[in-house]
Amino acid sequence: MHDAPHQRPPQLHAILADAERAAFAMSCEERTGSLLATLAASKPDARFLELGTGVGAGTAWLASGMTAGAYLTTVEADDTVQHIARQHLGHDSRIEFVHADADTWLTEQQDTQLFDFAYVDCRPGKYLRLPDLLALLNPGALYVVDDMLPQVTWPTDHQARVDGFLERLPEVPNWRATPMSWSSGLVVAARI
Repeated sequence: MHDAPHQRPPQLHAILADAERAAFAMSCEERTGSLLATLAASKPDARFLELGTGVGAGTAWLASGMTAGAYLTTVEADDTVQHIARQHLGHDSRIEFVHADADTWLTEQQDTQLFDFAYVDCRPGKYLRLPDLLALLNPGALYVVDDMLPQVTWPTDHQARVDGFLERLPEVPNWRATPMSWSSGLVVAARI
């Protein structure tokens, strides 16, 4: 099966070129991005959350699948890399860029409106504070994480984090999860 994406966000090429110039090597893989866009299209006028904007590759994929009435909040601790995302996607009024540590941001999200979709590409909300993130999701919300297969950007102690996360999946209450050895290694889950 040829599983390369047929449709790419118009800003993606420029985002990835800027990522290369900035020596940022952790952008969303294209097959993952294509899946994000497809899943986003299944949630019309929904509220989306991305933890770990990076340079905005995943953001661009999500936005390309979102309807006109949808809204995306994307959180990134590194203002330098998020600046690249803002340059290319800042004109899109459906996207709110938040410069904050995801752990701190999760702490501040009490009595907030819930989300219908979460894409988590950083440690908080995946390896740390998963229950806090899940509490921000509506029933039926989708939760997607990537980089479950070994990556060249991983620190030497990271495999143990991934293994622990995957081992805990069956014990997480109120969700249905499917781990996939595809693309960079994904988990797609639904809040129930």
